[in-house]
Amino acid sequence: MFATRVARRRAVTFTVLVVVSLLLLALSDTAPVQGLRQGLGYAATPVEAALSGFTHGITSVFGAIADLDRLRQENDQLRAQNEALTEANAQLQTVRTQDDQLAALLKVQSTLQHQTVAATVVGRGITATEHVMTIDRGTQAGLAVGDSVLGQGGALVGQIYDIGPDYSRVLLLSDTRLTVTGMTQSTRATGEVVGQLGSTLAMEDISATATVVPEDLVVTAGIDLGNGFRSPFPKGLLIGRIVDLHTDPNAVVQSAVVAPAADLDALEFVLVITDYDASLPGASPAASTSPGASTPGPSPSGAAGGNTPIELPSPSLGP
Repeated sequence: MFATRVARRRAVTFTVLVVVSLLLLALSDTAPVQGLRQGLGYAATPVEAALSGFTHGITSVFGAIADLDRLRQENDQLRAQNEALTEANAQLQTVRTQDDQLAALLKVQSTLQHQTVAATVVGRGITATEHVMTIDRGTQAGLAVGDSVLGQGGALVGQIYDIGPDYSRVLLLSDTRLTVTGMTQSTRATGEVVGQLGSTLAMEDISATATVVPEDLVVTAGIDLGNGFRSPFPKGLLIGRIVDLHTDPNAVVQSAVVAPAADLDALEFVLVITDYDASLPGASPAASTSPGASTPGPSPSGAAGGNTPIELPSPSLGP
């Protein structure tokens, strides 16, 4: 009974829907229905436009978020690439600068009248009490205590005072414990060039009657020190130039300020003279020493070479 009633209700509903559909098809071409359809379409247009704009806006927001994330990733990648290129360029510039410095030094080496060994600076001791450096060559390369060390342009920069098989320690011109007999190039005035633990050197004990002019070059004098010894530095090595004079009409000596020819605080490569003999040609230190006279002991300004470290005085804060 219940099943029959449900079946009858479904049949009636289906029949009604079929009849309504047929009526709508029959009336769809009539003017009232078309007007109704147009009215409903016109009324729904703002709603459709609003829904379309809202949907487009939502889509644009999500698209913009995706684009921002993509751009952020690309920017991070570009920044990393730029940093890598900057670092590589800096390293390349450093290598190029070092190559240029070494090439210039080797060019100077070919013009020197002495045998030299090229070395790399591997350590510096630039402090308030001393100016020293360490190079990567030692006795195995033929170096010895007392050898002269040259920098840019073949300028004198210091002297080896301690040595090992594969290293040497160099006392720089700017150290107060190193003294070099210098001579002005144009007027041949001589004096003692000593370090001041600064950017300039002092040329002292110049005769008051000697002519000294600013900008004149100062070179090693290479003069006889007596007792069969001469200067431990070969003659004619460039030291620097006169930048200032200190004179006193009542004094028997005058002094000058000398700017080193080489940048002593920025040396990277050096040349070491290995064939210079500080003894005078044909002279024997023992033969030339008179009774009661003393032979000069090893010092930065009088070492004749060897492997025994030079006994240096305690560093001082003044020349």
